Amino acid sequence: MRVILQRVTSSQVLVAGEVIGKIDRGVNLLVGIAETDTEAELDWMARKCLDLRVFPDGEQGRFDRSIQEINGEILVISQFTLYGDCRKGRRPSFDQAAAPNRAEQMYERFVEKLRESGLKVETGKFGAMMQVSIENDGPVTLILEK
Repeated sequence: MRVILQRVTSSQVLVAGEVIGKIDRGVNLLVGIAETDTEAELDWMARKCLDLRVFPDGEQGRFDRSIQEINGEILVISQFTLYGDCRKGRRPSFDQAAAPNRAEQMYERFVEKLRESGLKVETGKFGAMMQVSIENDGPVTLILEK
């Protein structure tokens, strides 16, 4: 499982010109599911995303607070292209990405785990062509992998 976590002041996702998910201060999560991922990876990643200290506390700007501690918001976007292998040729291979049906189930389960935190969690639409606007704060962008 791979997640690109971005601290944001706001983020939104559009499908066919319509806003289907929108958040204010929080994190934008671009999520890729691998064929080998299990419930254990989902549990670990949800905990990591909720507990990771990426928000400043005070004037020093140190990463002292988690998304939960600031009562932030989360926008989760499915992104199988995180498993694009570009080492050979001119076209990415997505052999490591989970098959769409399985990936969608795992993605939905991951979103459920995040929602259990009580925070506002918005999503894109799995498998849809989406336009994602991300106002990165900092900028802070981290790659998480399990």
